Amino acid sequence: MTKSTDIIPNVPTSIISGFLGVGKTTAIRNLLRQKPNNERWAVLVNEFGEVGVDASLLETSTSNEKEIFLREVPGGCMCCTNGLPMQMALNQLLSRARPHRLLIEPTGLGHLEEVIRTLSSEFNQKTLRLNAVVTLVDARMLNQDKYLKNDTFIQQIKCADIIIGNKYDLYEPVDQDRLLTFTSHECGPETEVIFSEQGMVDLELLDRASRYVEQFPPQHDHQNPIGTQLNELTIPDSGYLVASNAGNGFVSSGFRFDSRFLFDVNQLRLILHGIDVERFKGIFRTNDEGKVFNLASGVLTELSVSYCEESRCEVIGRDLPDDLTDQLLNAATVSQLL
Repeated sequence: MTKSTDIIPNVPTSIISGFLGVGKTTAIRNLLRQKPNNERWAVLVNEFGEVGVDASLLETSTSNEKEIFLREVPGGCMCCTNGLPMQMALNQLLSRARPHRLLIEPTGLGHLEEVIRTLSSEFNQKTLRLNAVVTLVDARMLNQDKYLKNDTFIQQIKCADIIIGNKYDLYEPVDQDRLLTFTSHECGPETEVIFSEQGMVDLELLDRASRYVEQFPPQHDHQNPIGTQLNELTIPDSGYLVASNAGNGFVSSGFRFDSRFLFDVNQLRLILHGIDVERFKGIFRTNDEGKVFNLASGVLTELSVSYCEESRCEVIGRDLPDDLTDQLLNAATVSQLL
């Protein structure tokens, strides 16, 4: 019998990469639904902002699943500061979960080469088997310079073993051709390109071998201090926390609101229709049950969830509204402590 302190060796490990708003979290949720009943899976999530949101969104779809373990690394690229934030979180997750499969979702603004290098290190090769690196792309964005001239986006494409043109149901014929042409210039012939609707990914893809054998450049030197994560802090008497981060030309603000805050769902919709940002994602306790809001590429989507212990959200952009905190506070009523 396997002891609870043992770590299962040679854990199949898959990176699910992609730029902001491409649908990585949705793809992982769909993969988790395909998990065999007799397996334990672990998910390591990295967020650009200081407040982790993706892990909360994944928890809403796995709250009744006892064999899925989640760990998040907020606050920037998890591979930086000598890879310590990622390695520490990875060690803790493997020790706790002893998984049969590991999924890793890097931040859309992170350095994918360095994530791969960390996972391919001699230390991690003792416990992990890195499989094909998957990068999701929204081909409709390939006519915009903010993607085509973004080094992080290009790196995600070049590092991929498998490229998935996600949101295929929204494409025009030219979008598919544009992605195939783009990848033919940026990638080698061994890189496979497939298309997917709404983040539907076949579990079989995760077991394909990775061909990534490049030599990695020196690590980037940017802020990602190791310390108590904002998600682990006690919310003060005010009932909310706000934290900011910056890097790669983007800024973010993250918010946590305790259970006393009940948001008006219509006011939230008005706020989100009125802001010009790169990305907004959040889960809220509202007057119409729990709500997940996702704003990407100017398109707002909404999902109802049955459980939401606290409200949290993250907004990313080149510039952010100065009064965003006030807008969110004004959209909520606050009950008194019992």
